[in-house]
Amino acid sequence: MQNPARPQHGPQLPHFTANNTGPKHRIRPSDRSAVVKHTAETHIRAERRKFTTAQNSAQTQAVISDRQSARRQTGTRRDTHANRNADTQLHNRHKGSEPAEHQQDVGKNTQAPNHLDRIIQEQQAVNTPNRNLKKHQHFSEDPLHKNTMTKVEEVGEWGDGSRCQRLTEQDFPGDDNRRIRTSPDPQNHPWFSQDDIEKMELLAGGEVESKARVPAHGRVLQVALEPPHLKVTGSPQKHPDSPKESCQQGHCALIKRTDDWFEVFAFHLDRVLGLNRSLPAVLRTFHSEILPYRFTSGTPRPVVWWDPDIQHLTDTDNDQNSVPLSWVQYQQLLQLHCGSEADLRSEACVGVHHSEWERLALFDFLLQVNDRLDRYCCGFTPDPTEECVENLLQAKCRNTKELLLVHILVRKADPSRLVFIDNAGRPRQSADNLNFRLVEGIHEFPEKAVSVLRSGCLESLLLRSLYTDGQFWASRGGVGGLRPLIETVELRGKILLQHIRDRKLQLKRDL
Repeated sequence: MQNPARPQHGPQLPHFTANNTGPKHRIRPSDRSAVVKHTAETHIRAERRKFTTAQNSAQTQAVISDRQSARRQTGTRRDTHANRNADTQLHNRHKGSEPAEHQQDVGKNTQAPNHLDRIIQEQQAVNTPNRNLKKHQHFSEDPLHKNTMTKVEEVGEWGDGSRCQRLTEQDFPGDDNRRIRTSPDPQNHPWFSQDDIEKMELLAGGEVESKARVPAHGRVLQVALEPPHLKVTGSPQKHPDSPKESCQQGHCALIKRTDDWFEVFAFHLDRVLGLNRSLPAVLRTFHSEILPYRFTSGTPRPVVWWDPDIQHLTDTDNDQNSVPLSWVQYQQLLQLHCGSEADLRSEACVGVHHSEWERLALFDFLLQVNDRLDRYCCGFTPDPTEECVENLLQAKCRNTKELLLVHILVRKADPSRLVFIDNAGRPRQSADNLNFRLVEGIHEFPEKAVSVLRSGCLESLLLRSLYTDGQFWASRGGVGGLRPLIETVELRGKILLQHIRDRKLQLKRDL
């Protein structure tokens, strides 16, 4: 069976020159100060909450006006000086809106929160209607990024520079009513394989043939879908009694909760970044008489392809794992560099290549997925209504030996690679409450994914990708509704890039 998560056409990304010389920087798992803390100081949290969307917009426009005025008065030769003055004024406006005692506290911040301040201010400053690659000047100070940006500007990302421009609603045809809106030219969406597209069409247009409950998942339903190209009109078709046979043929899916819509976004992010580890997912409504009413009430639900090749443990209490793994074991195997410095077949390596954990950490940080590496919510401050709080899981954080990982899954045919499931994450997680435990122990990150984050093209690429899912696009409000969501993920990406620079972490080419 063709691997559904390996695209046949990958984006031609510029390569970074990774610094492979010198000793590797090791961070002990127990040394929490060695990574940027998952929570900032209390006064930093208060400061972040003050910056409402309206304030950000007004301050950004003020900076733009200052810069334009400075250019008219001083000319092109003094643009750099004017930009610096405008940036200073933006900082002063933020500072001037705070109480006096709050301003005094800010001066006592540690290095990590100061970096968070700078990143958030820079993100606000570049969110202008005329944003393009050259506007990201704060990254050009990094020699690695400067070289890469030159390559992006010279050759044009993925063939032409228009893919990195700020897109508007007018760039997307409003009269295309197809469920899956892909182009015959694979270069328009090179991050999708043909297998991806076929599975998206199955999920979006397949007719429900049968249904089955998923043990221990009361709000999730497994369904067998008849592929659209196999539909026969005329005489009624006999539906199978169970999805089992259809599932073995790859014709099954999980209908998930309406609140899990972010999992569809996660699938597109996974493909655009070149990670290729999540399962195809779409958003759709159902009208089948086979389904219970709550699944046919008209509210669109995320539908995720069911992979029959995923390996599950026989333990019914731990069937959401391919291998049992504790947090302590996980941190130990990260130090082994399995597949390069240690044998994959060794018991400690659990058969998974080291680079897989790097992909997982980056992906989970951008989406803030905790129900995999941090199911106990140890790395951030959860809401009191969270399951990890209500089920008293967070109380176990005091004893790391009790912490277990979940949803660590591989395929039977390729056990050295992870499969990412349940990727709904946290679209509304604030920047001052990010879970840095997700990247603890990670000293390298995938070069291709980091290239996309640094390129300035993430928004345009995601918009192009998400447009292919017609129902998701409409339900989330098109460009206007999706842009704030993408900007949230972009900000997390900038914070992660700052973490990489601060720790002098390595970039690793894909295998």
